[in-house]
Amino acid sequence: MSVLFDAPGPRARRRTLIVSIVVGALLAAAVVALVLALAAPRVTAAGAEQPGIFDPSRWDVFRDAAVWRRFGGALGNTLAMAGVAAVLAIVIGVLFSFFRTARSRWVRVPSSVVLEFLRGMPVLLMMLFILLVFATGAYWAGVAALGLYNGALIGEILRSGIAALPRGQREAGLTIGLTPLRTRFLIEFPQAARNMLPIIIAQLVVLLKDTALAYVIAYPELLQSVRQLSNFFGNRYFFSFYLVVLAIYLVLNLTLSWIARIVARRTGPGAGRPRVPRLGVHPEGDVDLSRVADAGMGSGGVGAR
Repeated sequence: MSVLFDAPGPRARRRTLIVSIVVGALLAAAVVALVLALAAPRVTAAGAEQPGIFDPSRWDVFRDAAVWRRFGGALGNTLAMAGVAAVLAIVIGVLFSFFRTARSRWVRVPSSVVLEFLRGMPVLLMMLFILLVFATGAYWAGVAALGLYNGALIGEILRSGIAALPRGQREAGLTIGLTPLRTRFLIEFPQAARNMLPIIIAQLVVLLKDTALAYVIAYPELLQSVRQLSNFFGNRYFFSFYLVVLAIYLVLNLTLSWIARIVARRTGPGAGRPRVPRLGVHPEGDVDLSRVADAGMGSGGVGAR
């Protein structure tokens, strides 16, 4: 039975329906306006008129197989940077989670200072700093910057997951003779990692999107390749190239988000438990008095007397 709020009545449901229709109509009008604006011809700064974005002349370049090969190579570069940076970020995050929860202040305080520094430094500046100071090359500068920044965030995620565990978990490990470090590693950390896994995957989605910043250090990822293709084929295809890149990023990020939702369902508090309905309670939360009465009569209740 619901205790947070009452079920909406007829007037509330009617108001909700009206608001939903109005909002849906406004969103549909905004989409139509956007499509019309993109389809309309426009005049460039030089005075030349270009056709709308849906004109076939803005898309004929994609008949060239070399364009798709260029997109494929750029996508491979993006995934190569994101994959290595994700592994590095997880490793750094695990280390930070252990350092930040250490008992010794000589370990905990310096790690906190380093973590706050990495969290506060923009990823773009970190890429440029690593590239110019350490001369690592564009690929490793991007990997290191993304790994350090997202590793600091994942470390805080894991630390908060460990802090949210009941104290009895740690006490049970110490009671059976485990050292504090082994208790943290064998009992607390696996539970925290499982609870925080959906959030970690969501952070990896952010990492994948941040690879677009590597165009500043001349790494041939998707955005850098689009800029080069636009310069080669002309400004006529500028918006078309970026629409294709947008579609590629959407597919990648929505796939990772879908995986995160699946992981959240399978690793949540109720994962793996069969749902047993309580006596006399519908799945919606309403009490079924007839079932309660029938159960009472069959078990020697009121009807049995």
